[in-house]
Amino acid sequence: MSNVILIGFMGCGKSTVGIRLSYKLRRVVEDTDKLIEKKADVLIKEIFATKGESAFREMETEILKDLQLSKEEKIISTGGGLPMRKENHTLLKKLGTVVYLRISPENVWERLKNDTTRPLLQCEDPLSKIKELLAMRAPVYEEAADIIFDVDGKDMEEVLSGLLIKLEESGCITGGKEDENTGN
Repeated sequence: MSNVILIGFMGCGKSTVGIRLSYKLRRVVEDTDKLIEKKADVLIKEIFATKGESAFREMETEILKDLQLSKEEKIISTGGGLPMRKENHTLLKKLGTVVYLRISPENVWERLKNDTTRPLLQCEDPLSKIKELLAMRAPVYEEAADIIFDVDGKDMEEVLSGLLIKLEESGCITGGKEDENTGN
């Protein structure tokens, strides 16, 4: 299966890149966080508050298993912590090409400093928390990824064009825009 799976830290652009890639490649985009909210019929912040992070992480694994049932090639945007479970690496690889959108802690903070919806950033010193979490997660993201793509200093068009080239080089897609001239 040649799904494109986007992983990386919160704020790196997984959701936005996923949506834009879905238009370019004419594929459905699925966001694991949104799938969990739909399945649980509750917001993620409420899952964290009532059931805890470990229950949420289990839900992420179950969503990956659910996604494997689809035969349609998709763009899949994951939650930032999803790759932290080792068992999820195998599930991600079975789903397709895993792309790590790498970002610096400072750029994460710049993008998210006014976002109050991120449970892990509701603390006294969010930038220190970002640095701590990213230092722990970056090696895991790198291990899980087939492609590592740096997003720092790039606008959305640069990210998309660069990523399309990497996906084509990896054999995940052909020609940057699938089936553009065939009408399929």
